[in-house]
Amino acid sequence: MIAQAEIKRIVEKYDLDKVTIGTLGGHSALDVCRGAKDLGLRTVVVCQKGREKTYSSHYKSRGGRGIVDEVILVDSFADIAREEVQEKLRKLNTIFIHSRYFWVYCNYPDIENKFMVPIFGTRSLIRAEERDQPNNQYFLLEKAGIKTPRRFSKPEEIDRLSIVKASEAERPYEREFFFVKSHEDYLKKSRELVKAGRITPESLKKAVIEEFVLGPQVNLNFFHSPLTKELELLGTDTRRQTNIDGFLRLTARQQLDLGDDARPKYIENGHMAVTLKESLLEKAYELGEGFVKATQQYYKPGIIGPFALQGAITPGPPKEEFIIFDCSLRIPGSPGTRYTPYGHYLYGEDISVGKRIAMEIKAAIENKKLMEVLT
Repeated sequence: MIAQAEIKRIVEKYDLDKVTIGTLGGHSALDVCRGAKDLGLRTVVVCQKGREKTYSSHYKSRGGRGIVDEVILVDSFADIAREEVQEKLRKLNTIFIHSRYFWVYCNYPDIENKFMVPIFGTRSLIRAEERDQPNNQYFLLEKAGIKTPRRFSKPEEIDRLSIVKASEAERPYEREFFFVKSHEDYLKKSRELVKAGRITPESLKKAVIEEFVLGPQVNLNFFHSPLTKELELLGTDTRRQTNIDGFLRLTARQQLDLGDDARPKYIENGHMAVTLKESLLEKAYELGEGFVKATQQYYKPGIIGPFALQGAITPGPPKEEFIIFDCSLRIPGSPGTRYTPYGHYLYGEDISVGKRIAMEIKAAIENKKLMEVLT
């Protein structure tokens, strides 16, 4: 892992009056850039050739419009770790905002050990999102005292409606989900998926099997500030996924008429803003605060900036309860969180995740505490 002292030496060479906010061309890039421009900061997006028009054309800065000031084209997203690309970023005084996109398309060891550009957030914490890593998100949720679905260590234990999460064969960064209610059901469905080439025996061995939580699903999108030591709930949302959202628009008879060839998939295409009733907000904050403390204990300095706890709400008795089944340990992928009221309640205006990041960076520069938010 790159030492903090090395990042500090890079930052000491920066012109902090001309800081540029950088990110990878996908996931949350537009949200990041809009927030940076709102705070008077320049922007740079690293784009893969053939996927750059959103940033180099449609949302390019021009005539007082647009949000992308600079585009760096690479043959492959992983090329961001090449020295010549890093040098371009450093010359722009870039502070890089990482996302799931960044870590999925790039090489973990390269980013951890060779990417000599300051990252807003905790570089060492991102591996905890991977479920096959030690001290992963399940470990942190447990240490935080957050309730999670029951997980089954082997298929023979399945005794209730459960969901199996295995990496896709063609796109290992996406997951294949299928529902089972018994060991026999698991064997039947997993064999069908392997035969169809949708998963592999290897991905099945690493799959997570957990109880399916019945309840409305909600993502709690938080921001932890090392400067104020406060936790903020920026917004709440839920996901739109293909093709399951299409299935849910059909009647039961129509779903049955589709036959076995039409299997639901759960690939994220977008998000929708949702709200919580106020009696659940205190519990939501308790979950976030406990999670921050767990990251501070096991991944110093702990979570910096945005993160999300993704789960569902069960009805009780005795009362409704959050069950968390996933974490995002960096900027979540939902720009729609600004359209829920929680940031407005706190700041008197809608606050996107990208804008809140830019606010933190500006405050850190002004208070000479920039290294407290970078790794």
